[in-house]
Amino acid sequence: MSATKEEIVAFMALEFPHAKYQVEAVGDNSAIISHEIGIKELRPGGTVAGPVLMSIADVALYVAILGTIGIVPLAVTTSLNINFLRKPTAEARIMADCKLIKVGRSLIVGEVSLYSEGCDDLVAHVVGTYAIPPKRD
Repeated sequence: MSATKEEIVAFMALEFPHAKYQVEAVGDNSAIISHEIGIKELRPGGTVAGPVLMSIADVALYVAILGTIGIVPLAVTTSLNINFLRKPTAEARIMADCKLIKVGRSLIVGEVSLYSEGCDDLVAHVVGTYAIPPKRD
């Protein structure tokens, strides 16, 4: 009962119309999203702010989950751990490559690699867990 990229894009546009990300790909237990970087995403020192990177990773997890189990609006983040590895550039989009590690009935665990577009060096590594609401009869 997976959702297509088009279904996810339509759902996210309706529920999160203010978001600045783009769904690039949705696959089997995976997703790739991108996020434009502007002045509002920067912190002092000209780097992308940590909370922005965390939100991009969280959205990538959510999109991968929707692509795997279908549109489940009430799936929620229960944990998110991020390791900042190097300074992302302020001149390129942030790319988030998500792979789901374990898809259970009530919890889904995934990891997200964050990059500055055009650079192979990882800027952050994220592991997150989502709780899936129980199905109602």
